[in-house]
Amino acid sequence: MSQISAAQVKQLREITDAPMMDCKKALVECAGDLDKAIEHLRQKGLSKAVKKADRVAREGVVALSVDTHQAIMLEINSETDFVAKNDHFKALVSKSLEVAKSQGVESVESLYKASVEGQSYESYLHGAIAKIGENIVVRRLAHVNTEAKEVVHAYLHANHRVGAIVKIAHQDPKHTESLRELARQIAMHAAAMKPVVLDYHSFSPEFIAQEQLALVAELEKENEELKRLGKPLKHIPTYVSRAQLTPALLQAQEEAFKQELKDQGKPEKIFDKIIPGKMERFIADNTLLDQRLTLLGQFFVMDDKKTIAQVLEEKSTQLQDRLNISAYVRFEVGEGIEKKQEDFAAEVAAQIS
Repeated sequence: MSQISAAQVKQLREITDAPMMDCKKALVECAGDLDKAIEHLRQKGLSKAVKKADRVAREGVVALSVDTHQAIMLEINSETDFVAKNDHFKALVSKSLEVAKSQGVESVESLYKASVEGQSYESYLHGAIAKIGENIVVRRLAHVNTEAKEVVHAYLHANHRVGAIVKIAHQDPKHTESLRELARQIAMHAAAMKPVVLDYHSFSPEFIAQEQLALVAELEKENEELKRLGKPLKHIPTYVSRAQLTPALLQAQEEAFKQELKDQGKPEKIFDKIIPGKMERFIADNTLLDQRLTLLGQFFVMDDKKTIAQVLEEKSTQLQDRLNISAYVRFEVGEGIEKKQEDFAAEVAAQIS
């Protein structure tokens, strides 16, 4: 029989909250291997910490660490907002971020296998769950590194529930510092405006078609109310994404505007001053889906007359450089997690069984 120390039993007890003798037996059967002993107790139904994993964790925080070379962002969920403010939970979040940064962790799976205080992170987390008394889940992890001619910056909202990372690629190293500030401003924009993807290239034709039907129906419904109130109606777009505006279609629209100006008797020498503005308006009117869901298609909160894409183009011209966003990540606590609904009687029965 393997010699098991009191310290090992105490550690397993703290992690699983299982009875002391069961902890000792598990360690003996698993030859002192802590992770195997935790799994052994889980299979025996004795680990209270792991039992908590059945409960939905949709509160919590976003944690962020950023420097000139990298940005790391975690979403760590708890069951209640109250526990998310607990000092033990805050310590867990801080340690998780420290481990991810110091060990170059790239994914949640890698984090769980990382080493912390002489044990795996997964075991460390189980110990925190037992101590805090709620299920806790590291839901997402983003680790964005920079290479030559790239800058990264990020923004974490004061409530620690929303964070965003933006990386900008460029050509001239002398612009690095000023571009870090631009990346920070765009990250702030993303945190507030909730773009889902970087640009329209992420949309499939099927998705665009589906969203166009919904968007048009929404606008038509709004127009019914505006008409009733005697207010100007909203434009119903023919298209909703830049993905639909092919070069041939844009060329045809430009020719249509030229013909319109000719019919109005406008001299051709001023066409070049009028057409660009008309085309810009046409694109804005027919990219509503991009404006809602894409970072590059949204109008910048710090200059609402330009999209993020136009801001980058303007900055490129100003610096005589070539800029593009090469990475974008946004986390918001609990997004996409359905809250578990339980019958009250079943909940009571589950607690007393």
